Amino acid sequence: MISKSKIKLINSLSQKKFRDETGLFLAEGTKLIFDLATSFNCSFLAGTSEWFQHNKSISALETVEVDEDELKKISNQKSSQGILAVFEKPIYEINEQKLSLNLSLALDEVQDPGNLGTIIRVADWFGISDIFCSENSADAFSPKTVQATMGALSRVRVHTVNLESFLKIYQSKMTVYGTFMDGENIYTKTLTRTGIIVMGNEGNGISSKIEKYVTSRLLIPNFPEGEITSESLNVGVATALVLGEFRRRVQTVLK
Repeated sequence: MISKSKIKLINSLSQKKFRDETGLFLAEGTKLIFDLATSFNCSFLAGTSEWFQHNKSISALETVEVDEDELKKISNQKSSQGILAVFEKPIYEINEQKLSLNLSLALDEVQDPGNLGTIIRVADWFGISDIFCSENSADAFSPKTVQATMGALSRVRVHTVNLESFLKIYQSKMTVYGTFMDGENIYTKTLTRTGIIVMGNEGNGISSKIEKYVTSRLLIPNFPEGEITSESLNVGVATALVLGEFRRRVQTVLK
């Protein structure tokens, strides 16, 4: 049985304010929880008797068996998945040497939690270890974002930074890419194996205060060029296309 104070704490984690204060975040679903348990400390695990009968438990500071009604009181999902966990949020340091040798993402006020979750998942697929989010971007540890990452959050380090200050430091040390309607065709432009790729806000793209730190402007062309198509791409889709092209170039060189 879960105490009223524990229920109150868990429900409060739907809000960023309390996630920041407690250093905790929520996750639901067997695969997601098992993935996250490989990288984050679990402080609380609540599951139904049926779940514990069919699954091996994970290490947690506190484990409680609950019924479906109790689980519904703390769940953010429309349909209970039988298991819920509270994890400790990580604290990452920026490794400048590692950063200079790899490709990273920077997100300029990406607002939608689902989009952020998709981007983290895409980054994981393409071997991106670090994402740097502006302070006004969606929270990577909100329940909706965590669920959308499908476990990728355990392999991708998400940092919240003052993006302007961050890029000001690194623009002279590596290429900073950004996508624009007046950029150079990504499929014909020379790309480097390292650097920082900036992706912009869903409605406004890369802001003017961040644009000035971009040293290489890219365009994802529509097809056929010159024809009328959709005005823009979803930022998650655009991120996948950009990273796919960067990685394709690497594979071509390796061959």
